[in-house]
Amino acid sequence: MRQYHQLPLVGFLLFSLIPSQLCKTCEVTEENDVHLNSLLSTMTTSKYTSGTQSANVLLSLRLVGMQNQTLKQQLSQQVRSSVEMRESNLSSGQLAMIILALGACHTPDETFIYDHHLISHLQNKFQAEIENMGTHDGNPLTNYYQVSLDVLVLCLFNGNYSVTKVADLFSPENKNYYLRGQFSVDTGAMAVLALTCMKRSLINGNIKAGEEDLKEINNHIASLVKKILSQKKENGLIGNIFSTGEAMQALFVSSNYYKESEWNCQQTLDTVLTEISQGAFNIPIAAAQILPALMGKTYLDVSKDSSCVSGSGTFNISSHVPKSVTTPNPPSNISVNYSVVITKTYSTTVTVPSGSVFLDVMEEAQKINETVFGFTVEKSSWGPYITSVQGLKANNNERTFWEILSGGKPLSQGVGNYVVHDGESLEIHWSKY
Repeated sequence: MRQYHQLPLVGFLLFSLIPSQLCKTCEVTEENDVHLNSLLSTMTTSKYTSGTQSANVLLSLRLVGMQNQTLKQQLSQQVRSSVEMRESNLSSGQLAMIILALGACHTPDETFIYDHHLISHLQNKFQAEIENMGTHDGNPLTNYYQVSLDVLVLCLFNGNYSVTKVADLFSPENKNYYLRGQFSVDTGAMAVLALTCMKRSLINGNIKAGEEDLKEINNHIASLVKKILSQKKENGLIGNIFSTGEAMQALFVSSNYYKESEWNCQQTLDTVLTEISQGAFNIPIAAAQILPALMGKTYLDVSKDSSCVSGSGTFNISSHVPKSVTTPNPPSNISVNYSVVITKTYSTTVTVPSGSVFLDVMEEAQKINETVFGFTVEKSSWGPYITSVQGLKANNNERTFWEILSGGKPLSQGVGNYVVHDGESLEIHWSKY
């Protein structure tokens, strides 16, 4: 349950230490809106957008002020149907995203949230995450990205949670922010959004907490922002191309925690637009996560009293899809080296059609030797992900997973999206995070 603490008068002094709530954003200008057409095409292709994935797309389209009511109603129906069919099987983060999508922009969908007691269900799922951390060495049932999303939604929709417990869990040094020693930018960004929501609620008097809780939340935001900025690349991307959108959102709402010289928002925006033109965001969830930031929006805008509109208030995104660029036909077949690494390395050479993805290579290797290269896979919003190889299963409680690499370097894309190249050395590695 949420803890309510009286804030003594001396606590008022803390507010002078808290940065203002003003956001500093940058967004795509009208003359550059053509770059967004491919994102919209990817997001609105019904062949690929279904189930809980529809929630990400619906939230994104609502936040940026997309005017296509028929499309939004279709997505809304898909989201509501996914809840009715499998609410108990949804992860906490999936349910949180559904609530965000249905609750954005004050549409009639809000009544569905309360009629189906979704906030209460999310509170229970969040509590299950906390309990799992208590019994499994601090590891949640899912991951800290989903836990952060849970807190954000509970904050935005006035759910019950312990301010003190969240402040303790979200310490920037918590191991759940890291994957094999590398700080996870999107996880940190979601935590910043959640903590910022809590801070605003405290300032506005919606919830109450002690001085130490408030100070700790403020310090966590400052530290996480510093860690996010430490992952900024020379070209302006933050972490990788897929974490940059949520990093931008976090930096938008925390602009008083860093100097203007520490982040060139326009450079990041320009690099993202270039990546879009090269087809980087070719799955619905990736497109949905980057679009709000390009329009100067964040998930905290879900709490606004008025209906969502685009950042400029007049900018209407075109639904026109640009013609694809014709490229020369590549060779019909390519050869790649593929290895499975556990305690020893198992390798083979595989021939696949040009344009194949990592998963195609795994399937061909499995045909060669199912005992050595056999695997299982499950679908997710980000596409297929590997759950086991040689019968060895990934386990959240043990912090184990199957990592995919090329040339010894981890890939930011999944097995269903990464396009392999002739002569490439691919590897799937049993790893611990």
